[in-house]
Amino acid sequence: MNNKERGIKQQLEGTVLSNKMDKTVTVQVERLVMHPVYKKYIRRRAKYAAHDEQNACGKGDRVLITESRPLSRRKRWRVSRIIEKAV
Repeated sequence: MNNKERGIKQQLEGTVLSNKMDKTVTVQVERLVMHPVYKKYIRRRAKYAAHDEQNACGKGDRVLITESRPLSRRKRWRVSRIIEKAV
């Protein structure tokens, strides 16, 4: 099986909530979903544990995470890049 057959890995943008673990950060991803009846946009949030190899992420940073193979029981994402550092 070559790379063309595998497909494209999903990428999400979110905010780092916690970096207290070693080489792991918790990222909150927010998305807008339209309500099926009322047609109003609702904010939906999800938290992901992402692998941060260099421990470079800080709390409040905007990061791009990429889907990966399972790295531990809860980690299925990697930090691909830091978009914006927190002040």
